Amino acid sequence: MASAQDYPAGVLYLVATPIGNLADITLRSLYVLSLVDGVACEDTRHSQQLFRALGLETSGRTWIPLHQHNEAEGAAHVIDHLRQGKRIAYLSDAGVPGISDPGSRLARLTHQSGLRVMALPGASSVTTALSASGAWVATGSEFVFQGFLPAKGQDRAMRLQLMLKDARPQCLLEAPHRIQALAQELSGCPVRGLTIGRELTKQFEEIVTLPAADLRAWLQASPQHTRGEFALVIHAQATPSGTPDADDRVLRLLLAEVPVKTAVKLASEITGQ
Repeated sequence: MASAQDYPAGVLYLVATPIGNLADITLRSLYVLSLVDGVACEDTRHSQQLFRALGLETSGRTWIPLHQHNEAEGAAHVIDHLRQGKRIAYLSDAGVPGISDPGSRLARLTHQSGLRVMALPGASSVTTALSASGAWVATGSEFVFQGFLPAKGQDRAMRLQLMLKDARPQCLLEAPHRIQALAQELSGCPVRGLTIGRELTKQFEEIVTLPAADLRAWLQASPQHTRGEFALVIHAQATPSGTPDADDRVLRLLLAEVPVKTAVKLASEITGQ
């Protein structure tokens, strides 16, 4: 099945890797990983362990470190290999490359170099959490992917404020050492549902839906609840018309054109809110 498609040389293959359960690797990804001449990845040791777990050879390939601290340098190395007619795969540590992980800059620079990028779909904590949440009831098919929020300070507070004003479902990722802080920040949240995806696809996976304001109590109910990686979906906020109100629309339109602080200032002046 996988070999029926053409996999030309001189192409960058973005390969989604499992976010926990190794069985979530696709047949197509296995085939491409067995075919490539080199592998660029966030952590070569991690990716080599994955190769061995999947029964793939690690020897005879070029291994190129490419992470958030060396993306430009690593991308130049990858592009050099592509120009030599080699097939190169890029892997983030888990999930789809370029989605809250390195890989986006590599893809852009590859395109700018006149070379081809082929993305192989696969496991994603974002789509897994969204699929389980049932979060679209009030707003149709729109959602906002927030990724990881700023770690602290005014930037985080402002992002949270804007996020909670938006009536559309909000998907965000959070690390275990910041989940308690997020729970405190959501404790005064208006009545909106929250789906918590903890350790998705792994042995101790939990998917729980509760009011967003109750996240803190849920975390305190068991020490296990604070462990692992989190993908969360704040459900849509219903309005009488079933769509975000006019003030929120003004803010969203401004955010598409100007920096956050400027957008907030202008929206406040326009709406009086």
